[in-house]
Amino acid sequence: MTINKTYALPYVIEPPEKVKATILETIEYQYKGKRSIDITIEQPEYTSVCPMTGLPDVGTIIIAYRPGNKIVELKSLKYYLLQFRNVGIFYEHVVNRILDDLVGVLDPENMTVTGDFRARGGITSVVKASYEKK
Repeated sequence: MTINKTYALPYVIEPPEKVKATILETIEYQYKGKRSIDITIEQPEYTSVCPMTGLPDVGTIIIAYRPGNKIVELKSLKYYLLQFRNVGIFYEHVVNRILDDLVGVLDPENMTVTGDFRARGGITSVVKASYEKK
């Protein structure tokens, strides 16, 4: 009797290199020097796949930042995050990848990206990565 089976996936697990930060657009923050603000953006429908099993990973991505001269244009952020849909990437890596990409285009004063991932196999995970401008 065989208990474990190998299943052929009906889709291709894409590599993380498929995700391009160039899709992110920015807007000038017109109040720089006048007023500091904190921005929090939540994407409650984030999906990617486990790079080992191909099973879906679902969670909420929370981006909290204090802008420098730029803010992120939200439609471009939605399309950026949608690129992860069939990408095989671990929770810890995706949170760091999003942080690196956003810091690269926004140059914020500070930023924290949190991934609050739904239960899979009875385990939930919350992963945070932060950046502070020197």
